[in-house]
Amino acid sequence: MAQIVVEKEAKKYTYEDYCKISNDKRYELIEGELLMTPSPVTNHQRISRRLEFILEKFITENNRGELFYAPYDVYFDNENVVQPDILFVSKDRLNIIGEKNVHGAPDLVIEIISEHSAYRDMVQKKKLYAKFGVKEYWIVIPEGEEIEIYTLKDNTFRLYKAYGKGNTLESSLMEGLKIGLMDIF
Repeated sequence: MAQIVVEKEAKKYTYEDYCKISNDKRYELIEGELLMTPSPVTNHQRISRRLEFILEKFITENNRGELFYAPYDVYFDNENVVQPDILFVSKDRLNIIGEKNVHGAPDLVIEIISEHSAYRDMVQKKKLYAKFGVKEYWIVIPEGEEIEIYTLKDNTFRLYKAYGKGNTLESSLMEGLKIGLMDIF
């Protein structure tokens, strides 16, 4: 006699569920799945701080918009809320910045890969950011001392350029921005 196996469907979480979670841990909500985000390691924090400092200086001096860093929510829809390591909203789109979060796609999102985040950052979030219209996505790879820049074309990210430690990064989004990767790694 054959056995009948009933698969239990995984619970889909919403933004309301996400908001009820204790604040002592970081979470993200991707396609209704609640995912815990471990605290970043020391090197991740150093790289993040260096990038934030350079970007904040450039953005402020050139009146380009606003820069934010994790933990800070980006609300795409009721089943997709993420906390990018660094994000930028251009001055002509500042209206998407709310009291509690950014409501919609930032112009630029930067994720710094860690051992626990590689798949999420390079696959899940990359697809999500493209789906919701992030214009430029930087993936920072500490192990390889490189930064990959992706630009959005036809709802898909295309590799704009990969920069190694000896290179000077230039963004397709922020004309005039130059970052020597020796200053980051």
